Amino acid sequence: MQTQLSPTFKNTAQGIEANSILRACTHCGFCTATCPTYQLLGDELDGPRGRIYLIKEMLEGKAVTQKTQFHLDRCLTCRACETTCPSGVQYGNLLDIGRAIVEKNVSRSWSQRLVQSFLRAVIPHPARFTPLLRLGQMMRPLLPATLKKSVPLKQSPGIWPAARHARRMLVLDGCVQPAISPNINAATARVLDRLSISLIRIQEAGCCGAVSYHLNAHDEGLNFMRRNIDAWWPHIEQGAEAIVTTASGCGVLVKDYAHILRHDLQYAQKAARISALTLDISQVLLAEKDNLAALTKSHPATKLAKQKLAVHTPCTLQHGQKLLGSVERILQSCGFELTFVPDAHLCCGSSGTYSILHKTLSQQLLRNKLAALQSGAPTGIATANIGCLTHMQTAANVPVRHWIEWLDEIQ
Repeated sequence: MQTQLSPTFKNTAQGIEANSILRACTHCGFCTATCPTYQLLGDELDGPRGRIYLIKEMLEGKAVTQKTQFHLDRCLTCRACETTCPSGVQYGNLLDIGRAIVEKNVSRSWSQRLVQSFLRAVIPHPARFTPLLRLGQMMRPLLPATLKKSVPLKQSPGIWPAARHARRMLVLDGCVQPAISPNINAATARVLDRLSISLIRIQEAGCCGAVSYHLNAHDEGLNFMRRNIDAWWPHIEQGAEAIVTTASGCGVLVKDYAHILRHDLQYAQKAARISALTLDISQVLLAEKDNLAALTKSHPATKLAKQKLAVHTPCTLQHGQKLLGSVERILQSCGFELTFVPDAHLCCGSSGTYSILHKTLSQQLLRNKLAALQSGAPTGIATANIGCLTHMQTAANVPVRHWIEWLDEIQ
């Protein structure tokens, strides 16, 4: 793609990166075949190629309009287009640049500003989110059926093993997961404990920064990232061998800290180290697959025979972290029967705050995804991201749980 950036952007770090990404695009359109919003709407501007053109026009000096804002907002950031693209276009990074430019040049309605400010003020802060969730759970029996489905039941985390092994890994607790599904990280700790690895929570760490960053509050998001780096760094220096993420949406962002903070003189080197040490739990267990399978074989086969799972691989795992098939390989090696899931590359519609801000599209995607997941008559659905899990629980006909919870139960 030929570009002629305006003087405003031409010699900036933002413009140089965007120009490099734009020039990699060959207009082929393969990306539209796997874009969830293009599949639903059939509008070129609601596909990656169209959005790339909108961003290109902005960078070349054309007016930044609400139309541009509208179509960039409707992108799920699922990055399926990156998996499909034969030219390696880094669409996700380009979209972050484009959205930031739009945010500075196009004002939002007061209602949009209010909703986004509320989401940023509550979701990344457990001290605010948890009490609101507990209030909703207390009121759940009194709510109408449609609202009741949106409030997850309170979950008990079970036992978290004491740190007793020489091998130690840190875990990102995150913001909403400890309140909604505390058993995910507890189950992870139990599974790793059986493999002689202690999983350590760091209280000073928190939200990965994704909520703020993807709602275009970049400085706020960067502050969350720096806080996590500061919290983890002493433990890294003391020999912690990895940072484990159990929410693939958080994992893809923490792995991107190196890129996002590359111009930060104080944090660039530390961010690079953090990103290099960050592993999705599936990566950890794949490295321990032989030991894991040996532990599982000691369990009665009858318990496994009852589990027929449909695996939902979140966009952030298969497209963002490029770990397609990792969860399936682990579960199959441990004896689970897995069903076939058609169109497994398509998004479930959760996508962080997307299910709140774009409810109609999100619900269409959710219906399509659950139809695909449940087509093989599974007894349960296994996923790898808290946002997807919570979203699918609102409408699924079978239990939806993190795959590590299913694995923990049969060991």
